[in-house]
Amino acid sequence: MWELFKEFAQFLRQEKKWWLVPLVLVLLLLGALVVFSTSSAVAPFLYPFL
Repeated sequence: MWELFKEFAQFLRQEKKWWLVPLVLVLLLLGALVVFSTSSAVAPFLYPFL
């Protein structure tokens, strides 16, 4: 898993694609929100967004 992160960071440095960092972070946060909220009391409020 860390190899993938290192390779992605190296790609960002070489290609100067720093605008991808916030995009990837937002996608990871949304994915974590969906995964961790499916078994909680917040789940009924998130269904319209899925």
